[in-house]
Amino acid sequence: MTRPSGSYSTSDLSRKSGDIIAEALRHPVTITQRNKPRLVLLNIDDYERLMRQSDARSVGTLETMPRELLDEFEAAVDTYAESDEVSR
Repeated sequence: MTRPSGSYSTSDLSRKSGDIIAEALRHPVTITQRNKPRLVLLNIDDYERLMRQSDARSVGTLETMPRELLDEFEAAVDTYAESDEVSR
């Protein structure tokens, strides 16, 4: 059975760790367990880039949403609710 490039089983990890690490330094490597993806190994630069990107995201609530956007959101919900009632 051929395996896709960059994908190894957990048993491969114990037998071929040096090769897998060398590959993970070039691009992300998937580690599978019972033929299901379980882990990804990636180099530190890619990891830090992903962490910086995730830090840039923000979470908001309806209370913190700008009034103009909240009005637009409420109008969209009302329109959806009205069309749902008409289709019943």
